[in-house]
Amino acid sequence: MQILLVGGAVRNLLLGRPVADKDFLVLGATREDFLARFPNAHEVGKSFPVFLVNGLEHAFPREQDASDAAPADEAETLKADLEARDLTINAMALDEDGNLYCHPQALDDLHRRVLRPARPDALDQDPLRSFRAARFLAEYPDFSPHQELREAMTRSAASGALVDLPPLRVCREVLKALASPRPSLFFRLLAETGCLEHWMPELLRLRGVPAGPPEHHQSADAFEHSLRVADELAGHAETCWMGICHDLGKSLTPPEFWPRHHGHENLGAAPAELLGERLGLPNALIKAGSLAAQLHMTAGRYPALRPGTRVDLLMRLHAARLVEPMFHLVFADKGEEHLPLARRDLAAMLAVRLPEGERNLGPRSGERLRELRAQALSRLPAD
Repeated sequence: MQILLVGGAVRNLLLGRPVADKDFLVLGATREDFLARFPNAHEVGKSFPVFLVNGLEHAFPREQDASDAAPADEAETLKADLEARDLTINAMALDEDGNLYCHPQALDDLHRRVLRPARPDALDQDPLRSFRAARFLAEYPDFSPHQELREAMTRSAASGALVDLPPLRVCREVLKALASPRPSLFFRLLAETGCLEHWMPELLRLRGVPAGPPEHHQSADAFEHSLRVADELAGHAETCWMGICHDLGKSLTPPEFWPRHHGHENLGAAPAELLGERLGLPNALIKAGSLAAQLHMTAGRYPALRPGTRVDLLMRLHAARLVEPMFHLVFADKGEEHLPLARRDLAAMLAVRLPEGERNLGPRSGERLRELRAQALSRLPAD
């Protein structure tokens, strides 16, 4: 029996990067052999044998069926397994003696920092691999997509293969991309290869729409502006998603009003919700995207807001736990830092208490509390 470390763990070892997850390939063994060595293993595979040992995945070759017969030629089985993987840089294995086994192009592509399919039909075997490849690019921004990858992703999108993917699988790739160093690379590559058309049309419609008056926006269009903001907010999925969604309403501005987008914040909430729901994102992210679209303009004018408007804005954000994310978005969007002022105001508001005689009066108590909070803000020093 051979047990080899495979995939991304080997890639990261060779790159000198941290190894987060370890996956293993089991060769030359039957289920009985494996369970004799690892009696506490838990079988989780459905289409081919996969076992968890102390939380680590140990997979048998995909060609090995349920007959428990070990494959005759381990070298050929390993070669076939590597060639069946998604990208050449993930098609590597390391045995227990430190011997390295690679796809013929793996080491060259790793050295050249290239993302290439392990074989021409690699993306056909699992259409989600288009999203995985784009996510790898966001996680490893020093890599570039090979033309073979671009062409394979374009073919996969044109074939309609992406349409029937389970939303949960797409969602996982989106969340990982949002937490990556350069989420813009994920969305841009998907857009350039036609892979956004079914899953994220609301975002795709921002291409070609001016971001705003040139004196305020340097980005070529609202799509690129949104990606720039997302990169500024990279590393935190919720805040980064707010950057993706904040200007979705601009796609609904009639062209005759371009490059201005008056009222786009009122138009952006619905497409942000629709986009999040289609992707199956967590409810907290869907709400964050919707509120980013609705409130980013108001938050951007925070120092000029009246006390009552500040109260309404901060309480809505506080209830959603989005005060800091919203003002991080404002800073990434406009370069204006209003968070310290918002923190000061929020602390003053939350310190206000209703007099005992004005409590438990339903809406009247709420109106009175808002009034007292606004008064507390009006007594604070000038901004």
